[in-house]
Amino acid sequence: TMVGMGGADASKTKSHISLAGTFASSAFSTCFAETCTIPIDTAKVRLQLQGRAVAGGGEIMKYRGMFGTMATIAREEGATALWKGIVPGLHRQCLFGGLRIGLYEPVKGLYVGKDFVGDAPLHKKIAAALTTGALAITVASPTDLVKVRLQAEGKLPPGVPRRYSGAMNAYSTIIKQEGVAALWTGLGPNVARNAIINAAELASYDQVKQTLLKLPGFSDNIFTHLLSGLGAGFIAVCVGSPVDVVKSRMMGNSKAYKNTVDCFIKTLRNDGVTAFYKGFIPNFGRLGSWNVIMFLTLEQARKLFTKEVPA
Repeated sequence: TMVGMGGADASKTKSHISLAGTFASSAFSTCFAETCTIPIDTAKVRLQLQGRAVAGGGEIMKYRGMFGTMATIAREEGATALWKGIVPGLHRQCLFGGLRIGLYEPVKGLYVGKDFVGDAPLHKKIAAALTTGALAITVASPTDLVKVRLQAEGKLPPGVPRRYSGAMNAYSTIIKQEGVAALWTGLGPNVARNAIINAAELASYDQVKQTLLKLPGFSDNIFTHLLSGLGAGFIAVCVGSPVDVVKSRMMGNSKAYKNTVDCFIKTLRNDGVTAFYKGFIPNFGRLGSWNVIMFLTLEQARKLFTKEVPA
């Protein structure tokens, strides 16, 4: 059965969804969630990168808070600037979302064995989500780099040309100037971060939903999906926030740090523990809403691709 699709009518038919259908519904729901929430993400990238700039030269804090940052970007660069990075963002979601979520069920099935009946144990869910997250981001890593580079560029002084005219231009410029391998810059931390966040999202959604469905009064409906999505988003932020800050700092300025651990230690030493939860509210605003939109859409989209087949 699909995530939390258990408890279906156990008579002569069983629900079946093809791998292509799973991939399509996963890619569609992640792209939809991305489009809705990318302004929050752009604000988050600017806030995280601002820490560095201010420390460097006594600049004043230009961006304050999530909504303040969104307002400043819209005022200085126009509202469309909030959707900067949407093109590589959607490239990323199609590849990354489709693979990590689409492969989760098959890989989980592989780990529990084909004769397994009932609910998969939590550690198997976590293992499956770590696997699909790591696999998916290895494929999609270049799209992530391009997205951060496009989002990081703020309002430029008059006469200064933009680094990249758009997503495609950014891919080709990076290859020309820095070589193909540069597209996979920060792959290590990126794999770690995405495998961890994927596990925090998918395994917790699976687990929260399974737990809720056992409680009286809960059925497999939108309210349950909503609560499970919020739970998944919250857990993902708690787990992923420190990893995310390190990733943004390394991708934004790769020369300042030797490696992931070096970045982690320097951030801890210079800025203290709170730096890792910098932007916790916008992060939860983004991941919470992202997960709710994505899982709600996914549950509905899956229905379109699910066929009844003879058991």
